[in-house]
Amino acid sequence: MLASPQKRYIDQFAELSLGGLTRQELFWLTAPGGHMALLGNRRAQMILSRVRLVAALFAVLTPLWTLVDYVAFRLDLWALLALGRFTATAALLWLFFGLRGRTRMKDARWAIGLLFAIPTVFYLYSAILLEQHVLSGLARAVAATHTFLPFLLLAGMSIFPLTAVEALALAAPILLAKIWASLLHWPPPDWPAVAGAFWLLLLVTAVAMFSSMSQLAFVIVLVRQAIRDPLTGSFSRYSGEELLELQFTLASRSGAPLAVAFIDLDHFKQVNDDYGHDTGDTLLRDTVNTITSQLRTGDILARWGGEEFLLVMPHTDCRQALVGLERLRAQPLATRPDGTGQTASIGVAERTADGAANWKALVDLADARMYRAKQAGRDRVVACDF
Repeated sequence: MLASPQKRYIDQFAELSLGGLTRQELFWLTAPGGHMALLGNRRAQMILSRVRLVAALFAVLTPLWTLVDYVAFRLDLWALLALGRFTATAALLWLFFGLRGRTRMKDARWAIGLLFAIPTVFYLYSAILLEQHVLSGLARAVAATHTFLPFLLLAGMSIFPLTAVEALALAAPILLAKIWASLLHWPPPDWPAVAGAFWLLLLVTAVAMFSSMSQLAFVIVLVRQAIRDPLTGSFSRYSGEELLELQFTLASRSGAPLAVAFIDLDHFKQVNDDYGHDTGDTLLRDTVNTITSQLRTGDILARWGGEEFLLVMPHTDCRQALVGLERLRAQPLATRPDGTGQTASIGVAERTADGAANWKALVDLADARMYRAKQAGRDRVVACDF
């Protein structure tokens, strides 16, 4: 069935402007709900690092501008503006130092919200102060520079990978602040200029939103390419480590069990040596298809090495993991070129039963038990000591 013209236009737009995203990934550009964990982690890291960078930059430039204010304004007005600037600087420094060690998307959202809220509040504060004074000459020219702050803030959105909903949530208070500042002097002496400035502000907002969504699209493509092993379709080791670290953190906070199984295919090297790597690759794909067909929703299979895989089983204690793995082992994982069934040696470790301090210790323990399974004759599961 041919795609409708609308669908073709959507696909062409995605290909040309947003990196060839799938329809599901295009939906991810609109709202943060439904993002996979790895995408959320990568996006949180980018947002937090850039928030700290911008906060540090503003914390340096904001107090320096008091020198310009000192030259342009009367001492009483300068003192009040300086109070606002140094208060904003203190808030920015608190934001910069307070974000150290933060990694969660929740932290990223409130951090970027504060980053934009601090200068927006200062903009309103300065607009109210300046409106109460009759300015001319240099003072009027310097005061006009304060009106550019909303443009700077909205343009600054473009350096963050944001969804449309997040960008609108950041832009709305800034646009409202601009409207409020314009209403401080009513009616405005030059209404067309005020309307033109606000229209330009809307255009800047639209461009910044598109830039933010384009950055997010680029991140989505990179994460998509990085998370999957190109041969088997399972998670790559890098993404498997990130997912396991996330699951370990969640399990530690909730006190839930978390089991991992280290799976090593028996005598796999012999297949590569006798029949070639293409046959070995086919055997790996068939094995992964068999394993994934047995997985529950939430289980994670990652290719850890050549013929080694790590199976992460959230909310699963050691006994439950053993039952599931024995059921998996009861059938051949794949058919070898000589017609025999492919077997595996499996080691299991569980967070609570083994008292693992971190996810790496959990993997090391499962790996050690896998070697015990091999030494005991292969084609078996060695699990925790009950």
